[in-house]
Amino acid sequence: MLDFPRGFYSLLRGGRLFIRYPRLLKLVLIPLLINVVTFSLAIYFGMQLFHDFVVNLLPQGDAWYWLVIYYSLWVMAGLLTLVLVFFCFTVVGNLVASPFNELLSERIENLLLPEGEAEPFSLRAFGHDMLRVWLVELKKMSLFVVAMLVLLLLNLLPVVGSLLYGVLSILLILFFLGLEYFAFVHERKKRDFRYQRQYLMQRKQLVLGFASGVLLMLAIPFLQLICIP
Repeated sequence: MLDFPRGFYSLLRGGRLFIRYPRLLKLVLIPLLINVVTFSLAIYFGMQLFHDFVVNLLPQGDAWYWLVIYYSLWVMAGLLTLVLVFFCFTVVGNLVASPFNELLSERIENLLLPEGEAEPFSLRAFGHDMLRVWLVELKKMSLFVVAMLVLLLLNLLPVVGSLLYGVLSILLILFFLGLEYFAFVHERKKRDFRYQRQYLMQRKQLVLGFASGVLLMLAIPFLQLICIP
């Protein structure tokens, strides 16, 4: 059980690493800026389009019930936006920042591992492997969506269905967060999806602890923006 807290607090150890080696920050700030600008624009224009849609959908009038419906739809839109950002930020943000993150993983390995053990990052090699990386990402997301749809069927069971769905869906999210955040080192070393899955299953407590810390950060507004792998 000691692996769980060790994994959970690894985020803090990672933060201290940037304090010790501030030159690594430039590899974080560039993808962070890209992610912030991308999602800010997406949310802004998405809200504008939703506003126009609601105005055209609802009849014009000053009756109180139209105002209730209008603001209720806006609340639903806000919640939907939070959910989309929560689930999409990791995947889309990682795809945008993947060249920087793979370079970052190589630099950190050079700092922490004995000389000769870390594999060098090559931008040319990464460009050649980009299609393979995206296919792996697509495979992971497809499995995630299929698994979530299967778990949704548990809600059809009386009494215990919703409880089982809540527990298993959280475990599934934690597993895929671990899979996503460990992927950069594995992909740079050309390890396939099967190897990555086995690697995580051999370190269940450590991965669950780490993914729980990531999930907590992703659930906090604005703090999720610095949740870089």
